[in-house]
Amino acid sequence: MVEVKDTLGLWERSLIAWPDGRKDTRTFVAWLQGPSLFADLRQPHNPPSFDDVACLDDLQPDHFKWLARQEGFAGRFASAGDAFEWHRMMDYQCASDIADAGYLSFSDGVLVERGRDIPYIEHWHQTSPSTRPHFAARMQDQMGIEGFLVQVGDVFMYARNRAVALPRGGSLVDLVSGCSPEEARTLLDCEISLGRVCGGSWLIGRSSLPFRVNADLAPSFSIDGESIAIADITGAGKASVRNWKIVELEVDAQQQNSATHRTGSSGLTIRSCSLPPTISFRDDDQVSYPTDLRGKR
Repeated sequence: MVEVKDTLGLWERSLIAWPDGRKDTRTFVAWLQGPSLFADLRQPHNPPSFDDVACLDDLQPDHFKWLARQEGFAGRFASAGDAFEWHRMMDYQCASDIADAGYLSFSDGVLVERGRDIPYIEHWHQTSPSTRPHFAARMQDQMGIEGFLVQVGDVFMYARNRAVALPRGGSLVDLVSGCSPEEARTLLDCEISLGRVCGGSWLIGRSSLPFRVNADLAPSFSIDGESIAIADITGAGKASVRNWKIVELEVDAQQQNSATHRTGSSGLTIRSCSLPPTISFRDDDQVSYPTDLRGKR
């Protein structure tokens, strides 16, 4: 029987199939699961060239359709009776009224997901070289934008929502195709990045904003543990820092005591998880990472 703790780590999808015979083995899909918080990135194959794109303002209409076809989300993963549900607290696409829920089982080392409310089958493969250290944070900036940072071993995912809300049940492709280039860039300005902690740097290998690839996320926790600064870039390409308030931090019991001592009676929610992570950023360049995050599958 699968439990939430069994899903800790990085998972890549090799297959999704539907009852009518359709299947997809070409979309890049990565799901990084923390103690309960998670992030997920899904990118269509055959992307256009982004060689001349260094920032949001450099994106052109030739890029818009492919970018708008991406998917990704972040939130909380939890059991729901016999099934499991990915509660999406932010979504790259327009939110749906249909729950993201499925039944999970292991078969010959493959995590098999069967849809609960929609019929489908997905095959997932764990590709984490290590699951320690690990932690997950839910964050909010001064504008109220939601963000997530999840680290498991030397793999991380960072998710930042867009500044404008998408209509529920809409189509991002349709929205982008029906507006000006400036408006399209605003709609597409939602970052979900996957990368690796290497040599003290948090290097992005894949991103819903491809110009972020190879950038160093460079996260820095405040001394009181209540906020985190993350390296960013303005729409015009100027280096900047995005400051986040941590509203929820998943740590183990030992670290919970330490964090509570630091933060006192602040509004930070600290959740205990079953495996012992550390909030230090591991400097480990000896692990062979199984996926070239910058290339195609």
